[in-house]
Amino acid sequence: MVTSSAHRLTGSRSADPGSEPDPVDTVGLPTGGVARRLGVSPTTIRSWERRYGIGPVSRKAGHHRRWSHQDIAVLETMCRLTARGVPPGEAARAALAEREVFVREDAPRPAGPEPRTISRGGERPTCGPGGSRALRVGTVRPECRGLARAAVRLDAPEVARILRETVDAFGVIDAWTEVMMPALRAAGRKWAADGEQYVEVEHLLSWHVSSALRAVAVGAFTARHVSPVLLTATPLELHTLPLEATAAALAERAVPFRMLGAAVPSRALLHAVHRIGPGVVMIWSQDQHTADRALVRTVGDSTWGPRGSRSRAVVVAAGPGWARGQPPAGVARPSTLADAVDLLEQAVTD
Repeated sequence: MVTSSAHRLTGSRSADPGSEPDPVDTVGLPTGGVARRLGVSPTTIRSWERRYGIGPVSRKAGHHRRWSHQDIAVLETMCRLTARGVPPGEAARAALAEREVFVREDAPRPAGPEPRTISRGGERPTCGPGGSRALRVGTVRPECRGLARAAVRLDAPEVARILRETVDAFGVIDAWTEVMMPALRAAGRKWAADGEQYVEVEHLLSWHVSSALRAVAVGAFTARHVSPVLLTATPLELHTLPLEATAAALAERAVPFRMLGAAVPSRALLHAVHRIGPGVVMIWSQDQHTADRALVRTVGDSTWGPRGSRSRAVVVAAGPGWARGQPPAGVARPSTLADAVDLLEQAVTD
């Protein structure tokens, strides 16, 4: 079902005759309202207007700016193109050029018939659902900023597209480090600060990040003939996205792995170690209360195979949960995904 905000952005009216009229249909939206819808700051919109001439088509002297559906559609194109890495000047020229393909709609407005946008394929474009509340991602790649904007709009197709193209362009490690993680952290900070208001944004973003990573991890690849890497979380740990990023990065390098995922009981993990015979075991802990140092020592001491040729896995303790204290002797603790993947690959190929 199309949400009311999508109707507002595309210029269509609600089918409910008793619904409240859209302010865009009557007097237009002020700059602040447009900024909230599109997930950008009012300062950014004013800067685009000043530099590139992207402003309201009609403006009465002495009145504040009011943005019509047509004006908002041009800004939306600008947002979409800049999120994909198009330079602002080039994006502005393309957004303004789209005004040439606007056609008139029979819905009235104060200044005359309300225009609507037509895509190059001749079909009316759809807009992402929901309003927009910008995430503060700091200085990041344009792809990360675009991902955050799409996430707060709950624009699942755009989130999926950005993630897919980012992984294809940069590889898993850079996509995770420079695009996925900053957006996830920004969503988490908003969630923590505003309570339940941003849960839906974080959940949608996490699900799509997981989907993008798993698409790589389970895709067809010819694994090298080496002992597999075993990936697992501690018995109390429920966070698995970093493990999924590790699995995807290993798949890119053709390193075989086995993923056990979240909250693996100690006994089950030890059984898996004995059955699989991994070259290395990475144990993930996100929070200090889930870090189980006794388990790390037990896995490190575990051996398998016939007497006289017993084998033992290298153990890697990964994640911020292990930050306090020193890891057990012989246990590595990488600080980044790149370091972890390098370490895991080296452990099974040396």
